[in-house]
Amino acid sequence: MRTRGFTLIEVVIAVFISAIMFAIGYSAINQSLRDRVALTASQDRVTEIQRGMRIIAQDFAQIVARPARDLQGAGDLQPAIVARGTDTVVVTFSRAGWSNPIGIQRPAEQRVRYRFEEEQLVRDHWLSLDAALNTEPRTRVLLTKVKAVEVRFLDPASRDWRTEWPGAVPTGPINAMNIDITLRPRPMIIELTIELEDWGRITRLFEIPT
Repeated sequence: MRTRGFTLIEVVIAVFISAIMFAIGYSAINQSLRDRVALTASQDRVTEIQRGMRIIAQDFAQIVARPARDLQGAGDLQPAIVARGTDTVVVTFSRAGWSNPIGIQRPAEQRVRYRFEEEQLVRDHWLSLDAALNTEPRTRVLLTKVKAVEVRFLDPASRDWRTEWPGAVPTGPINAMNIDITLRPRPMIIELTIELEDWGRITRLFEIPT
């Protein structure tokens, strides 16, 4: 008996159907890979925002009324909280509660500075609360894709909101026995508003311990 094979038309049709099925499968796999990359990027972004806001909340919860040496090395004391509202520095403050799990010889307080530049919210801190002249801070980027940062302070005396703190910044030579009491006041509440490119405006209120 003669064995009958496939005709050329049947082979072409089979190849054509296989090509269609391969294209459909490849498109589905490629879309799944793109979705996975997008999901991973979204998860990383959520983690970044949550971590950054948690660090900010921990910093503000630990603010203390401890003046510190001028970071420019001028020898003057600066208030516990300083916000000029005129440059890239958002706010500078003293905080306690700096954990020391490995017992390094350093204080439990630190001077912290938040900066907004190049679409980033950056956190600086110094290993010594009264940093020496030209001492470089340790820097960490808290948030990226930042469009704007605004900070306001609720004055406990007048109950008015301020964009600068304190209203008048006193200065004077360091004297451990005669520190100007006006260097110590803290606001009742700090309002921090961060505008992100992808998440819009995020506003948090932080009650400052007295």
